[in-house]
Amino acid sequence: MARAVVDQAVSGSTARRRVITLAGRRLMPTPVFDTYWRFAEARQRIYLARLGGAPHPWTEDPILAHYRFTNCYRAADRVSQHLIREVIYRGDQAWNEVFFRTVLFKLFNRSSTWQRLCVAVDTPTWSGYRFEILDPVLSEALAAKERLYSAAYVIPPPNLGEARKHRNHLRLVEMMMEASAPARIAEARGLRQVFEILRSFPAFGNFLAYQFAIDLNYAAALTFDEMEFVVPGPGARDGIRKCFGLAADGIEADVIRYVADTQEHHFARLGLSFPTLGGRRLQLIDCQNLFCEVDKYSRVAHPEVAGISGRTNIKQNYRQDTQPLTAWFPPKWGINDRLPTASLAE
Repeated sequence: MARAVVDQAVSGSTARRRVITLAGRRLMPTPVFDTYWRFAEARQRIYLARLGGAPHPWTEDPILAHYRFTNCYRAADRVSQHLIREVIYRGDQAWNEVFFRTVLFKLFNRSSTWQRLCVAVDTPTWSGYRFEILDPVLSEALAAKERLYSAAYVIPPPNLGEARKHRNHLRLVEMMMEASAPARIAEARGLRQVFEILRSFPAFGNFLAYQFAIDLNYAAALTFDEMEFVVPGPGARDGIRKCFGLAADGIEADVIRYVADTQEHHFARLGLSFPTLGGRRLQLIDCQNLFCEVDKYSRVAHPEVAGISGRTNIKQNYRQDTQPLTAWFPPKWGINDRLPTASLAE
């Protein structure tokens, strides 16, 4: 990983800006880069206020109050929380079964789809798996005009001989299990090798394989370091472009590594006190996600700063959820007893 030379001051026309030398390039941060850190601090305080049971509103920032943004920590979002608590850690903890449940859930990435499967067959298991049982459950949901898939990111269907998308995804799960993917991943030497194993299967591009590697690593059976490497997604690339301009194109992973490594410095530089998640620093995956979120935030806060996609609107407005917010993270992280006790899931 390229070494960064941090914060070399240069004079600008209206303010003193600072150059970052990274991967042999001189990056001139735009105003969006400081917004990245301010957004992270404000968004995390909203999350912790909700966990602590503070009454609405949780922020005076009109953009954060009006639009929907994901949490600073990926594992804190509702779908990830459902995956961790209800899919990974509920049911048979044999790694073969945990892998099966995780991949089956993530191919749809929608809690209501998982719940529908659980109503039909209790907790889905590889030992009891039958295509002929799960396919009708999903087909009936489609016939009832129910959504099977999350809109968070597109999971392309592999061409495995079936006419319907969900059927091809069921065949993909079968292919992975029959190819001994769980055993191969259990023997992997690091998170990157997990990524490479997943990347070898149909429909898994770089970004999707990385996301699934992170999800599988929540399980007790895997203990890989999330700081090993990162794969920038399209939203993160947009946010990085807005923070650093064209000079950052092609070195986005180095940029994400830089912000993860220097997070305390930048929070302090801006006079911010970032409240971590039970003492857990922002990991590479979290910093990657934050670039995606600051891309959206800056469409309103910095409309004059162009990204890659050219999008100018934020699609989703914030809707207050009446359900109480709970939090429970992989026990191996050792942070559950450091969170507001009233918010912990039982």
